[in-house]
Amino acid sequence: MANNIKRPKFNFTWFYLVVGGILLFFYLFGDESNNRVIEKEYSELTEYIKKGYVEDITVYDTDEIEAFIYKDSAKYVFTDTPLEANSRPMVVSTLGSRDNFEKFIFEQREKRGDAEPNFKGKLRYQKKPDYLGGLFWNFMPLIVIVAIWIFIMRKMSGGGGAQGGVFNVGKSQAKLFDKTNTPTITFKDVAGQEGAKQEVKEIVDFLKSPKKYTELGGKIPKGALLVGPPGTGKTLLAKAVAGEANVPFFSMSGSDFVEMFVGVGASRVRDLFRQAKEKAPCIIFIDEIDAVGRARGKNPSMGGNDERENTLNQLLTEMDGFGTNSGIIVIAATNRADILDKALLRAGRFDRQIHVDLPDLNERKEVFGVHLRPLKLDPSVDIDILARQTPGFSGADIANVCNEAALIAARNNKKAVDKQDFLDAIDRIIGGLEKKTKVMTQKEKETIAIHEAGHATISWFLEHANPLIKVTIVPRGRALGAAWYMPEERQITTKEQMLDEMCATLGGRAAEETFIGHISTGAMNDLERVTKQSYAMIAYAGMSDKLSNLCYYNNNEYSFNRPYSEKTAETIDKEVHSMITEQYERAKALLREHKEGHAELAKILMEREVIFAEDVEKIFGKRPWASRSEEIFGSNSDNEEKAADSTAATETAETEEHA
Repeated sequence: MANNIKRPKFNFTWFYLVVGGILLFFYLFGDESNNRVIEKEYSELTEYIKKGYVEDITVYDTDEIEAFIYKDSAKYVFTDTPLEANSRPMVVSTLGSRDNFEKFIFEQREKRGDAEPNFKGKLRYQKKPDYLGGLFWNFMPLIVIVAIWIFIMRKMSGGGGAQGGVFNVGKSQAKLFDKTNTPTITFKDVAGQEGAKQEVKEIVDFLKSPKKYTELGGKIPKGALLVGPPGTGKTLLAKAVAGEANVPFFSMSGSDFVEMFVGVGASRVRDLFRQAKEKAPCIIFIDEIDAVGRARGKNPSMGGNDERENTLNQLLTEMDGFGTNSGIIVIAATNRADILDKALLRAGRFDRQIHVDLPDLNERKEVFGVHLRPLKLDPSVDIDILARQTPGFSGADIANVCNEAALIAARNNKKAVDKQDFLDAIDRIIGGLEKKTKVMTQKEKETIAIHEAGHATISWFLEHANPLIKVTIVPRGRALGAAWYMPEERQITTKEQMLDEMCATLGGRAAEETFIGHISTGAMNDLERVTKQSYAMIAYAGMSDKLSNLCYYNNNEYSFNRPYSEKTAETIDKEVHSMITEQYERAKALLREHKEGHAELAKILMEREVIFAEDVEKIFGKRPWASRSEEIFGSNSDNEEKAADSTAATETAETEEHA
């Protein structure tokens, strides 16, 4: 028991303060420590001078008088207590008139017959010493220099406080979560991502009951890497692990290892794992590990950043080197797994790569369920409809939709958030802020209406084009108009589907040339999307007649050489131009075939600024591919099984941006 008693640690700070106080005392009062001082009235002091007791007199500018007494005469002055042998007696008084005092001293220095003068000593005039002022001017420059040095060191070492000191610059910056400050987030707060949660739950279960696995000969995984797009919940999943596991949890970012001092990153890695070994079993979470785990020899400075590579080498050694890390699990998160070093990804370091993908239809319903809890909802809000209208949205995007809907409802002084608020929020996030006050001429408005009507017309008559929801010519964000579609959530996409989408995207530019006779900059975003898509089809997907079944994708991030020759590059350019031209002519042919309906659609769009799919259906009739679309996408009245189909598409909007 005696060994477990926590003794207070010796702190050198108090030692330095005591020594400094002693030195200061001797500096201020050391010269007067042997003086025996007594304070007397001015009249008594003059009597001592007349009797010849005074040896020397000092007059200060503050009219204070110090008179030293002869030791032989001290017994007549200090009558109350005996005088020590080594002390020097002194009388202190206050001067009345300086002129009178000088005249008095002059008289006492004169001889009176054979008698000696009463005062034979020296009369000095001095300035009263300012001990505090002298101390200030002597030590203040040094104090200022030390303070500036400490401030600079703290800034360079990543902040103030105990962990920001210059002597702690090599210490780990990880934040420790234990039983006293465990996060309140649990797996119940992480909606969707059932596969990723199952993988992480197994790690937590292993820490709670390791015998369940070790009895069968299994070993605890040393690391798990969470990989996925931004906003999918990788960090949230790690927080849930901290809330669920009853073990210490170290959390830090990959950038916390990176420092301007040489060797600091490796030192912090060593200190982190040293602390983790003391707390084992425990979990270490490193967020955005690509900041330190980038593949060696592929940095932009062409190998100049050796400090980062040294930090990575130390991390590799600590995760799986000669040392033992039993009971330590490393969980890391990144959205750029392709640039990580291969040595970091091998089995034995990160045994598992857990993919945290964008949520599908079912998972979006669960995410909406989590973020809708704190909102006051109107009965018109249907989670199923909201999930269908947000394909491709991450968990962070859905949280933004819910928050934006609440703000819109509050802006309109509503008591609850209704369905229209959510629709406006989705439009706001995808397309940007609506700008009804933007000044446009009538000619510009007509051009935009013809352009957007071209998109709507082409998409209506193409089999694989995304079904239309609405078309608007109200400026929103950087776009002067937009066509909103209901894209299908596909796992794979065929060449025919991509060509139809390309043709529909070119419908706006084709309508301008066909019905106005000239083209504008309004199709800049359309052309950018089509060009990127066609290059991806030909160079990566092998969807070209001349370059069939070839993929020129290069994963080397900092490679300055293309993986194909100049002749092949020329062939790719020709194939891209041919593909886009073919779809452009196809769009113009469709528009000429349905020019009356297009003109009527553009006229209605000019009058109402917004038209919906039912308005297009009144003009062109029922969509030729409507039955197939219903079969794929379903409707709002479908049962739960049909709504949960992972291949079902959702109602959303793709904006067509214009310069």
